[in-house]
Amino acid sequence: MKPSESARLRELYASLRKERLPHEEAFRLTLARVFVAPAFLFRIERPRGEHDQQRLSGPEIASRLSYFLWSSGPDAELRNAADEGALNDTEVVVAQMQRMLHDAKSRRLAEEFACQWLQIYDLDELDEKSEKHFPTFGALRGAMYEESIQFFTDLFQNNRSIFDILDSNATFLNEDLAKHYGIPGVSGAEWRRVDGVKQFARGGVLAQAAILSKQSGASRTSPILRGTWISEVLLGERLPKPPKGVPPLPDDESATEELTVRQLVEKHVSDPKCAICHRRIDPYGFSLEAFDAIGRHRDNDFGDRPIDTSVTTMDGAAFEGLDGLRNYLLTERRDAFERQFCRKLLGYALGRSVQLSDEPLIVDMRKSLSANEFKVGSAIETLVRSRQFLEIRGRDENRGRDMVDSH
Repeated sequence: MKPSESARLRELYASLRKERLPHEEAFRLTLARVFVAPAFLFRIERPRGEHDQQRLSGPEIASRLSYFLWSSGPDAELRNAADEGALNDTEVVVAQMQRMLHDAKSRRLAEEFACQWLQIYDLDELDEKSEKHFPTFGALRGAMYEESIQFFTDLFQNNRSIFDILDSNATFLNEDLAKHYGIPGVSGAEWRRVDGVKQFARGGVLAQAAILSKQSGASRTSPILRGTWISEVLLGERLPKPPKGVPPLPDDESATEELTVRQLVEKHVSDPKCAICHRRIDPYGFSLEAFDAIGRHRDNDFGDRPIDTSVTTMDGAAFEGLDGLRNYLLTERRDAFERQFCRKLLGYALGRSVQLSDEPLIVDMRKSLSANEFKVGSAIETLVRSRQFLEIRGRDENRGRDMVDSH
């Protein structure tokens, strides 16, 4: 705290005491003033010049790095490096990044970045499932969420390939979730990495119950929600809003006039106004119909009708089920997924929307991934070495950028 700030707080306390407030109340109001101060609520970075882009100070870099990787303030080692001026050396910044990724607090990167990106944040509090249809969901939702968090914590801490997000042959389970998935040999409440899960129709986020549950309805699956999620969240595509006045599908898939959810959707989108977008998104969702609305694998729906997961995408690719979708994304849509991951990581690290001027950095992140077996740490290292991460624009540049962004 600056001496001037400390002096203002003492003056506030003194003025409150002069108004004959008791010490406890005067102190409480003074403390409240601290808690609402911008310096307490926000991570403030101030340009030190009018025009040129400048390197951040050591404490500012420490703060950026810590809030990026840990969602909290710097620890003692990082603060000491900042105070000693060591963070003026980019190699020291990278060394600190590597240390921090191996720390247990990197779990927060999994939760705050990955779970927000994949739209499953706070899934453990989701209470929109029908208890009649899915009575076990309430007891399992915390385990579903924990699987995803542990999966991404492992990805970051052990520097795994970003394509493991789609194609891992391992996941994290306890006994309850393993039973939900039908995976034998997992006993006890403790969490552990389990390899060889593809044989049980698991592996990667596409088969995680957290994702499958969130992108479903209260009482049935939703190929439209799942397909939209793949298109927008994993591939970064922009879809127009659905037209008004489209009637909703029935909630209960066991009472749908002998039609499967897939058949209902295909009938529903025969309207030309809906068909263009649905030709793009529905095949993705149909390929995941072998998973029910809480992520269990199935051969038949609630109406005991067989599941059909064979699809043809808008670009003419034909495949079937989870394995086919996974292979399609890893081959035909690999570039789109890689780019989307880099964009989302960049935006999260900088705490702002990605801009046109960030394109060269995204290109550099992708080059680094390609040169390092697509290990996630290479993208993070390229990001923290970048001017965007280590520098700040001058005051005039910031004003000009804000005017452009506002339009």
